[in-house]
Amino acid sequence: MSGIRLFTIGGIEIKMHITFPLILIVAAVQFGFLSAEGFSLSGALFGVVVTLILFVCVVLHELSHSLTAIRMGFPVRQIVLLPLGGVAQIERMPERPGQEFLMAIAGPLTNVVIAAALLAIGLPLQVGWLASLRKLALSPGELGWQDTLPYLVFTNLMLAAFNLLPAFPMDGGRVLRALLATVMPFARATALAVSIGQGLAWFLGLAGLLSRNIMWILIAVFVYSGAGQEGRMIQVRSVLRGLRVRQVFSRRAQTLSPNDPIDRAADLILESFQSDFPICDGKQIVGLLTHADIIQALKRHPPETAVRTVMRAEFPTARLDDELFEVHRKMLEAGIGAAPVIDKGYYLGLLTERDVGEVYQLLSVNPHLLGQRERE
Repeated sequence: MSGIRLFTIGGIEIKMHITFPLILIVAAVQFGFLSAEGFSLSGALFGVVVTLILFVCVVLHELSHSLTAIRMGFPVRQIVLLPLGGVAQIERMPERPGQEFLMAIAGPLTNVVIAAALLAIGLPLQVGWLASLRKLALSPGELGWQDTLPYLVFTNLMLAAFNLLPAFPMDGGRVLRALLATVMPFARATALAVSIGQGLAWFLGLAGLLSRNIMWILIAVFVYSGAGQEGRMIQVRSVLRGLRVRQVFSRRAQTLSPNDPIDRAADLILESFQSDFPICDGKQIVGLLTHADIIQALKRHPPETAVRTVMRAEFPTARLDDELFEVHRKMLEAGIGAAPVIDKGYYLGLLTERDVGEVYQLLSVNPHLLGQRERE
């Protein structure tokens, strides 16, 4: 997932998605119009400030997931801030229930600790906690700067509670699966957790429809789709388990040289089933040209333009003994349908979405087609 790099903590890049400023605009409008007297500039500024502080808490939440993962040996690439929260992109997720439980619970616990720390800071300052809570519950239009600490305490507790809902993609869904996986196989625990999460989504959606609460309906859609996505991912992982790249990749994939013209790539697409092309200088891989890159290049450049000017310099690669599922996941996250297979820097072939799709379909029908595979 791409984003604008903000800073790095402990080797983890913190990025802001290009859509992130939308939440600040929404906060400014929401708090600015809470007053009965019309738009309030002070209210709008309050909304922006508390939202920014709240996202500092979101970063701490995601960092707790990430640092816990790193301590357990699971690399973390980055944290991306989105309008509705943050996403820690962990290289691979654990299958041991205890590890997943600790990684999942770390985030909500961090929000509880933040709320407790803010409460401790506010007590000596004689903050009007009861009055602020009354405003939050009954008249949010009266919220002001004096209510900042109570508001942040309340929202951190709500973040913890929301994330503990027993449904993917929230932390509570992973906590539930970890607990279920202590008494049943991982795939079955996932299926049961997905069913529970989607059942909760139906309940939230129905409640939102009856009460005309748009937010509940949106959350229901988010939870239902997130649970389904997690279920599909685990299904794919169970089918591809034990497979290595060397068993699947295309060894005869055609390549281009950096000096080939763009229209050479277009000709190869028409002559074959291949649509993504490794760019090789001799036997060394130097770039990748995807189908989307070729289309864009032909729109913006003359056909005789050298491939080197439009090829990608950064792209996922694979080694022969890499796990097929993990490489495929990296391809999906990068939004690229192919990954060059290399050994000691030398190009060997290409792993494509089509290769993965074909072997998935075959193994779904007969798991023994590619020989003995590792099992759970």
